[in-house]
Formats: sequence, structure tokens, C-alpha cells
Amino acid sequence: MSVDRTTALATGREQVAGLPPISLSDLNDAAVLQERVDRKYILTGPQVTDLIERLAHRLAVLEIDGRRSFGYESTYFDTVDLQSFHAAAFKRRHRYKVRTRTYLDSETTMLEVKTRGARKVTVKRRQPHEFDHRTALDHDAESFIDSMLSSPGLARSLAPTLTTGYRRTTLVDLDDVARVTIDADLRFADWNDRSSRLAGRLIVETKSTGSPSVADRVLWSTGIRPDKISKYATGLAALHPELPANKWHRTLQRHFV
Repeated sequence: MSVDRTTALATGREQVAGLPPISLSDLNDAAVLQERVDRKYILTGPQVTDLIERLAHRLAVLEIDGRRSFGYESTYFDTVDLQSFHAAAFKRRHRYKVRTRTYLDSETTMLEVKTRGARKVTVKRRQPHEFDHRTALDHDAESFIDSMLSSPGLARSLAPTLTTGYRRTTLVDLDDVARVTIDADLRFADWNDRSSRLAGRLIVETKSTGSPSVADRVLWSTGIRPDKISKYATGLAALHPELPANKWHRTLQRHFV
């Protein structure tokens, strides 16, 4: 799946354009957040605009080579019996995700292993991966996965299961250790080329060290609460109604086509 590089974040564009830029290295210095708490919201365009306006005095936007919106592609890997999916669906204590994350504008790829730690903290570890082989795992990738999951041989049972594509704008709160990402044009495709998309909504994700960020508190003050959504698990459930999806039923019914 490829993301249309000409598509920009339509909603909130003026607000984003008015924010000061921050480089990737400065953003990482401000909020590395490899261990973090993520909260996701599915918002309308006006809701995103309002959020940016309320926080504009404390935000900067990631800018690289004059761009403030970037094409992302992720390929998720799972076992034949969808071990990773079912662990998320049934809220198992020990769960993981394995994916390649590709930054399409720079044609760079990272292999990422995400686990859920104590107190719902997401732990992410990553290493470089070949851009041209982003839908496959080589021996080096398998060794990295097995070591991160302390499960020798697991990686050899993984196969590409779902690919997602979207455009992301990343904001950083200059007064807090927190980020806000805004994902637009989210699309999914599985191994049989079945596809789906998020209908006219944006995914806003807050990433903080634990306590709710200021962005979370602003959203909560207007009655907006986090949504149950996982790009991998919700996307796969949207394409395969036979899979257990009670956890994401409301999200699927309201937002996916």
C-alpha cells in the first residue's frame, strides 16, 4: 500500500502552519518517549482545529525539509493463528506487536517491537531495516525480535498480515514531556488485498510519560474521551468480521467503511 504524497492534513492546516517548527533531533531531545502511555482519539476536523487552537501557545510542529506532513506505511507481522491480534482482543497481560515502520518521504524503514509493560506503559524498541524489504523479515530482524520478546524461534513463525498507510503531523508540547500526533487518510490492506479506510475522521494520539498530558485534559474538558482503537487490531477486524472484535465494536460501527 502506498500513501498519496500530495494529500495533506486538510483540517487544522492554518493552525499547524502558524506553529513554530522543531527539528527531528530537537523533538527527540524534548520527548524521546520510548516508554510511554498512549491515548487515542477519533476526531472530526473541527475538533482537531479546536484542539490545536487551544494549545497553540505551547506547541511546535515537526518540520523536515520544509514539510510538516509525512507519509507513513506500516507492515504488521503475526503468526498464522494471529497470536498478536488475539492477545490484544482479549486484553492479555503479555502482548506484543511487530511491525516495520516506513517513512515514505525519506524512504527509510525501522523494525519495531512494541510490548505492554506495567501500568499500561508501551515499550518500543527499534532498529534499522531495509526499505526495499519492508514487508519481510531477514535473519537479523528475526534475531532482534526474538531477543526483544525473549522468545527464541517466535520470529520465524511471523508473516506479513496487515499494511496501513496514512499521513502524520507531529506536534510537541514545549512545556511538557508529551507529543500529539495527527493521522489523516488512514487506510488498511491485508494479505489478500482486502482494504478499508477510516471514514472522514482523524486519529489524534497523545504520548506522555504516564500522567495525562495537557492535550488529554483539554479534550476531556470538552467531553471527549479516548477511543478504543489499534491500527493493527481494529484494521484487521474491519477486514475480517469473523474475528473477535467486541473490544472495538463501537469504533468499527461508528467510523469504519
